[in-house]
Amino acid sequence: MAQLREMPRDNGGAPGAHWGPRPRSEIAGLACVTAGPQGGVPVVLLHGVGLRAEAWGAQLEALSGVRLIAPDMPGHGESAALDAPPSLAAYTDRLARLVATLATPVVVVGHSMGAMIALDLGLRHPGLCRGVVALSAIYRRSPAAAAGARARAAALVAGGGTDPAATLHRWFGDDQHTPVATACRGWLTEAPRDGYSAAYGVFTAEDGPADDALQGLHCPALFLTGALDPNSTPAMSEAMAARVPGGRAITVPGAAHMVPMTHPQAVNAAILAVAEQSLGAGVEAPLHRSPD
Repeated sequence: MAQLREMPRDNGGAPGAHWGPRPRSEIAGLACVTAGPQGGVPVVLLHGVGLRAEAWGAQLEALSGVRLIAPDMPGHGESAALDAPPSLAAYTDRLARLVATLATPVVVVGHSMGAMIALDLGLRHPGLCRGVVALSAIYRRSPAAAAGARARAAALVAGGGTDPAATLHRWFGDDQHTPVATACRGWLTEAPRDGYSAAYGVFTAEDGPADDALQGLHCPALFLTGALDPNSTPAMSEAMAARVPGGRAITVPGAAHMVPMTHPQAVNAAILAVAEQSLGAGVEAPLHRSPD
């Protein structure tokens, strides 16, 4: 089997150059940033609430041998809002329309709310999904975490909550002047308020997949979170992985919530591992061979 690769980087970490605006194309009505060879294994990257496709800059620039499709979530970036009342199923079904146009199953990678959608796609549309990577996914929030999420959702609905300072503090602590934090501040500030509020309401209402549903997820699945993430904890990822046949959990030392941006090497390795595993599991799709 040919090996999928991450392109070597000599700049390390997550420099600010990753996070600038990128051109988009429309796929099934969603604005998407794409990269990689047309013949590569398709990997769909789903960002979290209030962000946009550029949050995957460290993956779009570094991964080789896979075809990357990073849509703006409905109501975010340059994508129009949902054409149905907001629900997890509505966001997932909107993604399913995109994946159906690709004519081959995809590895779906989601971060935070994107992880909810990724898991829901794998559970409700198994024919479209060859593998799942769930990053910073929630599962059975504590009462305090659930109450905090509901309060933030209520503030958005009431027209408040436009200051991203509290969100940035949850994500980055006191270190809010890095290129990653600066990029997130801009995206959160510029996010369309209706789209942000609708998505956050769904994110708050959900509490992770049902246990019996996880037991029925039969594609390769990997759950990854940062050791320092207080709301999407390592224990949550481990609990979900334990319920999925062959599921795996990875905890990234020193990482908090924005692990795809702050610790891209660990995330990129996880994505490529699942893509390789999906080929070994017999899900057919063309594999682009990287030059030696």
